[in-house]
Amino acid sequence: MTQTGFTRMEEELKRLKTEERPAIIRALEEARAHGDLSENAEYHAAKERQAFVESRVAELESKISRAQIIDTAALTGKTVKFGATVTVVDEDDDAKMKFQIVGEDEADIKAQRLSVRSPLARALIGKQVGDEVEVATPSGEKFYELLKVQFV
Repeated sequence: MTQTGFTRMEEELKRLKTEERPAIIRALEEARAHGDLSENAEYHAAKERQAFVESRVAELESKISRAQIIDTAALTGKTVKFGATVTVVDEDDDAKMKFQIVGEDEADIKAQRLSVRSPLARALIGKQVGDEVEVATPSGEKFYELLKVQFV
């Protein structure tokens, strides 16, 4: 994963531990004060939230402990690989797209970060500027030309 993705994970973990956990504890204490827990919707909602948060904390701690951080700025070359920022053009409608190929956990197409496991990224890995790739999509085969490869 990239340093940016790693930092985001660490920030989410910190927020869950320092903000969410205490808020859940307060919600549970308040719900307990209302009496009978068997029919207390607030209590059950707080317990569900607690289970979700604890599960997410465990997941993040596991991913952080196993993470391999790749400094994309130190990468160079003319071929597409993890961390590359690529510009492609859709050969059907001449629409240009620019995105960075990142790990699964940091993918966000709105932020122009494409998962390395996506069909388009897999098709582009190892390619050079000028190469064309074919990608199977639900609407049929799409063809893209690789216009630019950068490492930022």
